[in-house]
Amino acid sequence: MQPLPASLPTPPLPVDEPEEAARTGWFSRLRAGLSRSTARLTDSVTTLFRKRRLDNEALEELEETLITADLGVAASRRIVEGFRRTRFGKEVTDEEVKAALAEEIATILGPVAQPLVLDPLRAPHVVLVVGVNGTGKTTTIAKLGQQYREQGLSCAFVAGDTFRAAAVEQLQIWGERTGARVFKPAKEGADAAGLAFDALTAARAEGTQVLLVDTAGRLHNKTALMEELRKVIRVMKRVDPEAPHSVLLVLDATTGQNAVQQVKVFKEMVAVTGLAVTKLDGSAKGGVVVALAQEFGLPVHVVGVGEKAADLRPFTARDYARGLVGLP
Repeated sequence: MQPLPASLPTPPLPVDEPEEAARTGWFSRLRAGLSRSTARLTDSVTTLFRKRRLDNEALEELEETLITADLGVAASRRIVEGFRRTRFGKEVTDEEVKAALAEEIATILGPVAQPLVLDPLRAPHVVLVVGVNGTGKTTTIAKLGQQYREQGLSCAFVAGDTFRAAAVEQLQIWGERTGARVFKPAKEGADAAGLAFDALTAARAEGTQVLLVDTAGRLHNKTALMEELRKVIRVMKRVDPEAPHSVLLVLDATTGQNAVQQVKVFKEMVAVTGLAVTKLDGSAKGGVVVALAQEFGLPVHVVGVGEKAADLRPFTARDYARGLVGLP
């Protein structure tokens, strides 16, 4: 379990703050959060390109650098082919390569940079949050809940990871801080599907606008976890045939290429609709977001670079690409 902040998280920037100032503030935090990933990628690029001609050998070395920086084989190859088409045989500097890298990466990320849009006509819009234990599911739910509450939306949490008392306790604390109702199991190990059914029934009756459902993530027994998640979904559909309306897979950036395998596994279990990538501030493997975009094309809704609610923000392709290569 991630430690809870000692005090209530810093609220989002005031609405009357100029949009550019708000973007600059977030970009600074994003860039700082990506600093370890940036160093891993750009140190190699700087060493590789010091007024050097972009020949076959240089391109091969660039591809190896990108793969090592967790961008994945397919995305790395695509980026290098872009360089080959537009800059082959030309003399380039490391700064020119960084700028071109940012453009190529933004092109890959652009289609997946999509916000998590809530349907105001649903009461509630159900977001089923899935992922391996330890990725930050519970904390992500809390941060999203705080943001929704600050936007004036009524929000409730379902402590559906019933075997982890720490997760239930964490959501209860966040519920108290944010004023969100928390549906919790009567006892440890209680049926998660039954809890989800009761929570959705009550949330509908109360007109709650957003219902964020935590789930287990014990992959050591994949079959049992798959059945539990599918049961939760089946039972919720008895209350609302279209629930869950969003299935958010939370990934820990520090796991690097293991995140790719997690997407494959959870896509087998449930119809994942989007991704949240957490702990970028502790990772040197932020390039994995590029690999995920290239391989799966799933929307990346939010990224996290810190403990506060304001440190979880909508994913933007250009900012992420420039932050990753260390450009302002």
